[in-house]
Amino acid sequence: MRALKMCFVIVAISVALSAGPAWAQAPAAQTPPAQAPAAQTPPATQPPADKAQPPRPFPEGAKVAYVNVNAIAAGSVEGKAATGKIQEYVKKKNAEIQEKQKALQTLQGKLQAGLSVMSDQARAQMEKDITKQSRELQSAQEDAQAEQQQLTQDLQNEFQQKLYPIIDQIAKERGLHMVLSVADSGAIWADTGLDLSAEVIKRFDAATKTGATKK
Repeated sequence: MRALKMCFVIVAISVALSAGPAWAQAPAAQTPPAQAPAAQTPPATQPPADKAQPPRPFPEGAKVAYVNVNAIAAGSVEGKAATGKIQEYVKKKNAEIQEKQKALQTLQGKLQAGLSVMSDQARAQMEKDITKQSRELQSAQEDAQAEQQQLTQDLQNEFQQKLYPIIDQIAKERGLHMVLSVADSGAIWADTGLDLSAEVIKRFDAATKTGATKK
């Protein structure tokens, strides 16, 4: 069981982290994009989704099963808690960086507005201040990116350490020889009855509520 490859992704925030902060890529001063017009072409109507099929029973005598770690991360109490922690971190850092950006934009605006009346000495000092604030902003962006990556890694490790015993317990109870991570297995088809994800989430949440998950 310890050899099982786990590619843990906190699904609810993976998109937010890749598309949201853009801490290290965004320019120091940037004009916010214009809002979209109020009237827009409505999206095409989507066909009604098929009704959810009842779960298939676990195949009798099966010795191999699989889990969807992304589904477990998105659906379990532990996974949602990890997601919340990173969302809060991103929200906090975004607010801090936006304040720095606003301060820099204000200083740049003052420089542009006062060029015709400002003395050479005053202009040189303001340009120096702008350069300093730009560097501080860039440093804050880079630090936030590095800290976010470290926090995500720490939470992934903690999640896996708590998840392994749950999967191990289920595998032993069912007499399994192997449990695969479906995202990493390369499988193109599998009997859905072999999917232990729902059972893992149920037991994971129960263990979380009783404080029985092990690190």
